[in-house]
Amino acid sequence: MRLAAILLLACSALAWHSPAAAAPLPARGTVEVLFTPWDDAEGALLAALAKARRTIHVQAFVFTSRNLARALEEAHRRGVQVQMLVDLEQTRRNERSLVHALSDAGIPVWFEVRYASAHNKVMLIDAEGSMPVVVTGSYNFTFSAQARNAENMVIVRGNAALTRRYLDNWRRHRDEAVPYSEVFPS
Repeated sequence: MRLAAILLLACSALAWHSPAAAAPLPARGTVEVLFTPWDDAEGALLAALAKARRTIHVQAFVFTSRNLARALEEAHRRGVQVQMLVDLEQTRRNERSLVHALSDAGIPVWFEVRYASAHNKVMLIDAEGSMPVVVTGSYNFTFSAQARNAENMVIVRGNAALTRRYLDNWRRHRDEAVPYSEVFPS
């Protein structure tokens, strides 16, 4: 009986993940790896954001970095389409959250509410362009992530297949998320 239950769980887990999602991706592009507090991860991310030309997709657990918020606002002002997914509970609990200010600046924000924690830390820059960028790792978009914590950040440039997988995942999360205006009406 116990073996049957284990097999049923294993089969359910396999059915949940599509074979395409599990397939290895080709190694392409460049990979930059940063470890805080020693490396300037925030500086590397700010430089990448400054080069954005068309789109920036953000998935954040918490967002309190003034420098990163300013960079997203600047990108938005220069015509880059910036969109954010954030964890609702972290935004509600954190009085230093800059999510409200980013929404006020005209950046579309959606809240992830389906999960106990929307713990992704991802930025996709020009995801459908010729030189896409994926930024991910443990690095929260906070001052503490750079100055106080032991974090990691990986920046992958020029890997379209990898970026497509991240963008598809971002869109799947956005489709399940709640728009800012439904949570915090004007």
